[in-house]
Amino acid sequence: MTETPDLPSDERPRRAPPLTELTLADIPPRVGLFPLSGALLLPGGHLPLLVFEPPYVALLEDALAGRRMIGVIQPLMDPDTDEHPLLYRTGTLGRITEFTEHVDGTFSVTLLGISRFRLIRETPTDQGWREGIIDATPFAADLVEEDPLPINRDLLLNGLKTYLESRDLQASWPLIEDMDDETLLVVLPMLVPFTPVEKQSLLEAMTLDERAGLLLDLLERGME
Repeated sequence: MTETPDLPSDERPRRAPPLTELTLADIPPRVGLFPLSGALLLPGGHLPLLVFEPPYVALLEDALAGRRMIGVIQPLMDPDTDEHPLLYRTGTLGRITEFTEHVDGTFSVTLLGISRFRLIRETPTDQGWREGIIDATPFAADLVEEDPLPINRDLLLNGLKTYLESRDLQASWPLIEDMDDETLLVVLPMLVPFTPVEKQSLLEAMTLDERAGLLLDLLERGME
């Protein structure tokens, strides 16, 4: 019987470590990019996706075979009018936590936001999806728990209620009111129907406190 020699540690395929043990060393330097206009994934948030286009199915299969990470990033232009639009320079690395293949050939996945990243440059792939060389070091704080300064919940929730009423939108208020401050600052920016530019500004806010102030400002401006 022939034994297969062990690969050197630097040649073994890296797998995704437990979520509680993720560090900057676990962030890959290259990641497949999933351009999504108007979609916001924040660290700690969950983003469900329906995937059916062949290039992105190939991207999912590649990610599932490795560290299960995909970069979610917004295009600068409408992807319906530009087949290869330029991308914003900041996106979010999402880890695949749920994956379902449907009988019609589509796939449902859920991404958990891990860390934001800067897009350094793109590199081509043979499978048709876009790959980016990334740097997550500017957002190292995303990988550690951060306690935001106390926010004015009444002011924020009243602003949200007025914003939604002005657009005839509904919300599950008991669920929202039960959220702690940090969860509110993750869930509300992802769910409120802000414009792509506004969502990008929320993504690029460096701290939770900065995000809280911007969120309140956007709600107030949306009521004008």
